[in-house]
Amino acid sequence: MSAPIPIGELFLLGFRTPHVPPWLRDFARDYGLGGVILFDYDCTDRKYERNIFDPAQVKSLCAEIHALPTRPLIFIDQEGGKVRRLKEERGFAPLPSARQFGRLTAQERLDALRPAFTELRDLGIDADLAPVVDLDINPDSPDIGSAQRSFSADPRVVEDCVGALVEVARATGLKLCLKHFPGTGGAKVNPHDHVMDISDCLTDAQVNIFETLAPRVPMVLFSHGVVNQWEQDTPCCLSSVAVRKLRRSAPGAVILTDDLQMQGVQKLMTTGDAALCALRAGADFILIGNNMKDEQKESARYAQNLLDACAKDASLADNARAAIERIRRLKA
Repeated sequence: MSAPIPIGELFLLGFRTPHVPPWLRDFARDYGLGGVILFDYDCTDRKYERNIFDPAQVKSLCAEIHALPTRPLIFIDQEGGKVRRLKEERGFAPLPSARQFGRLTAQERLDALRPAFTELRDLGIDADLAPVVDLDINPDSPDIGSAQRSFSADPRVVEDCVGALVEVARATGLKLCLKHFPGTGGAKVNPHDHVMDISDCLTDAQVNIFETLAPRVPMVLFSHGVVNQWEQDTPCCLSSVAVRKLRRSAPGAVILTDDLQMQGVQKLMTTGDAALCALRAGADFILIGNNMKDEQKESARYAQNLLDACAKDASLADNARAAIERIRRLKA
């Protein structure tokens, strides 16, 4: 008889308090836990009162999280500029937007990164959900271009910028994650609000960036972008075709879904159904931020549903075990 699957290792969860809440402790005890994601802004309360208040509090929170069973990894979106959960007004190191970063000299890039990445590790944060390698195809794109989240429209500039991040991340021990596969810089809608079809704006150059860079970075976050020529009406984070494409260039990469509570998925299915689809597709980390929706109390049910599904489907159980193995290598 095979050992029970520690299914919670597949989950990357958000929570809404400055300390570890009881439900998350119970989840980690009962199922294991792969990781947590920290936010400063709470979309439900519309206040900057969630997980991040000041450096001392964040460091204490990270120690609490690491003490949980299966020692979850701690993730944060610290891209720079607008997408920066650790802000200067709270006492954290500055970091320019990706667009600004792309215009710096090589030395200026290193100088900007070192204090920020050193601080992340000193606080106890394991992984930065960066860099964004979406090309700046549409400068008015609501989630990428207009937010200055792209380094450049030029693939060579993007590769140079990623090289700087990889160099400093290796020196500091920080884990990085490319996003948003296969590239959403041309999108006309924001996946936080809408189903995002990128079938007509995905370029070979954009896909090639991920194929080139994925072997240099341990993780890749898959977007909610729908590429109909790959798999009809299916967000890439739930697409086995998309997963197979990425794994050809980076077989050992840990693949994350983007947050399953975004409307790019919610308008198609429930969070629980999406979690099952992601595992069936071959994704590793199932990201549920509990920010756009508060489903904290549903987390255990989602984990149990996956466990029950694995008990009935050997191929799904194989996917789960392979994903857990990749996540454990990442933790090690």
